[in-house]
Amino acid sequence: MILGVTGNIASGKSTVAKELARRGAVVVDADQLAREVVEAGSAALEKLVAVFGAEVLQSDGQLDRERLGQMVFADVKVRTMLNNIVHPEIARKSVQRLQELKQQGDSPLIVYEAPLLFEAGAESRVDKVLVVKIAPAEQLKRLQQRDGLDTGAAQQRMAAQMTQQQKIDRADFVIDNSGSLTDLKNQVDSLWSQLVSAPQL
Repeated sequence: MILGVTGNIASGKSTVAKELARRGAVVVDADQLAREVVEAGSAALEKLVAVFGAEVLQSDGQLDRERLGQMVFADVKVRTMLNNIVHPEIARKSVQRLQELKQQGDSPLIVYEAPLLFEAGAESRVDKVLVVKIAPAEQLKRLQQRDGLDTGAAQQRMAAQMTQQQKIDRADFVIDNSGSLTDLKNQVDSLWSQLVSAPQL
């Protein structure tokens, strides 16, 4: 089974994916694929420079992700242009990687960790979807701590995404990461038992 793991910014998606990996899942990370498709010399990076200008490049020719991130979160039109360039490349890579893993059949569970699973229309790449949810106040606190953002910048990034409830409404499974790490691990244990013991899901 391929399980899509998604949720909003600072919800704890990566922590859940790591916990699933510790139990035997193999993880394909959409963010890692996104970094790969815009490496120096790639066609996608050339398109980004053509659209956004050389200011999105670092001195070594690599993408300045922080600079581009500031532009993207500030303007929905810019975000759409970025997604139109990058998402097709991520889609191609992810489909290829997921199919390879499925054919190998070495893992009881394949996890596709994708923050923009719904936004990118990528549900068709997975069999079931897990949404990691979090209380908004806790989300804001963790985002500020993680990325060193002030309240306004953090709220802007939170508001730039599909609402959490919209994602929950489309999920097959939900884990609440508003509490402690121990509580999260217990929920992952429960989900793992459900998934590996019931492959017909």
